[in-house]
Amino acid sequence: MDTGIPLRDLAALVGGELGDAVGELRVQGVAAIAEAGPADITFLGNPKYLSALRSSRAGAVLVPLSFTESVPPALIRVENPSVAFAKLVERFAPKPVAFEPGVHPSAVIGKGVELGEGVSIQAQAVIEDGARIGARTVVGALSYVGRDVLIGEDCLLHSRVTVADRCSLANRVILHSGVVIGSDGFGFELSGGKHVKIPQVGIVQVDDDVEVGSNTTVDRARFGRTWIQEGTKIDNLVQIAHNVVIGRHCLIVAQVGISGSTRLGDYVTLAGQVGVVGHIEIGDHAVVGAQSGISKSVPGKEFYMGTPAVPAGVYREQVALIRRLSKLTERVQALEKLRKDA
Repeated sequence: MDTGIPLRDLAALVGGELGDAVGELRVQGVAAIAEAGPADITFLGNPKYLSALRSSRAGAVLVPLSFTESVPPALIRVENPSVAFAKLVERFAPKPVAFEPGVHPSAVIGKGVELGEGVSIQAQAVIEDGARIGARTVVGALSYVGRDVLIGEDCLLHSRVTVADRCSLANRVILHSGVVIGSDGFGFELSGGKHVKIPQVGIVQVDDDVEVGSNTTVDRARFGRTWIQEGTKIDNLVQIAHNVVIGRHCLIVAQVGISGSTRLGDYVTLAGQVGVVGHIEIGDHAVVGAQSGISKSVPGKEFYMGTPAVPAGVYREQVALIRRLSKLTERVQALEKLRKDA
């Protein structure tokens, strides 16, 4: 019977500072603050949950190094509670599914395909002619890898992923179910009263350590490349249009839409449902709040909100003014009445 892991061992695992006289507490699992029980460890990643932590039943909690509050759970102080908690989740989670190397009998492998050492091709996957797949990469069930695609080492393509002809993935790329890399860009010209399709003959290039969430689409370039650079993480249900360039280590959250030929710098964050017009640039380290619309190029190292997006301080002033419009209207009407009665 599993009696758990001593708290002092968990503190050592995350490089944390353990509170007094609690090292022998044994932890059996991880949980959120509200759901944690006496045998669980939780974490305080956001100060707004402090009130919930004060009433939590958790046995232990990861907190920032500067934390000085008195709370019921035993404390482990760490530099970053969220990152440390992720390590503990891995420690308590079931072992990840391991894919056996080899090609499933139902998979279809084209001519001239090159498979590196330890590659795993799952059931009913299709690998077209000339594709090259690096060592230890997994291609999930029902996935499609087009002609002359290049996939690097240690990639994971979950089920029903499409990587279209000539596109390339570097190393350690993760594509979740339903991702489409290399669909045609949305390019049409009105001619003779009809929308005429403009050929999209470029590719998509995805660099090292990129992760793309379920049902996200990245369009191939009209010519040249659509480029997702190193370390960028993209959420579910994102649309990235043709010839977009996304810099290194960006965060693109759910339901974002980025129009064609836009360039994002490094470490840009686009929160949920942000819309970006085409042919503009967003500077390094810019952050754009949820449901904002970017209608022109913006410099980096600034937080933007609203539609059209403006610096957050300006946006908050605008919202405050809008909320006072009804009172202003009443005052103007009262003044007009006085003027008429005079």
